[in-house]
Amino acid sequence: MDSSYTRDVPAERTRHSWRVQTVSLLGPVTAAGGLIWSFLQPSRLTLLHPRGQGFWWLVLEPQVLVVVAGLVFTLVVARPLLADLEERDAASR
Repeated sequence: MDSSYTRDVPAERTRHSWRVQTVSLLGPVTAAGGLIWSFLQPSRLTLLHPRGQGFWWLVLEPQVLVVVAGLVFTLVVARPLLADLEERDAASR
């Protein structure tokens, strides 16, 4: 019996090394830390009360920079690094 609701499940699941898991979590954890920081100290966000602040002061908020650093790490640094780590792990098996 063939059903469109079933799919083939791979028999073997690959388990990533602790290095791959650590590198893949660094960016999201950093970005989440920036978001948590902005919720814990909303008075530090001058975007919420921009009186007397210049453009660069508003753009270069510490919490915003932490979130941006996490995103940049995830998108620019972690992807090639993860590919290299997975290739190295596959070669060592």
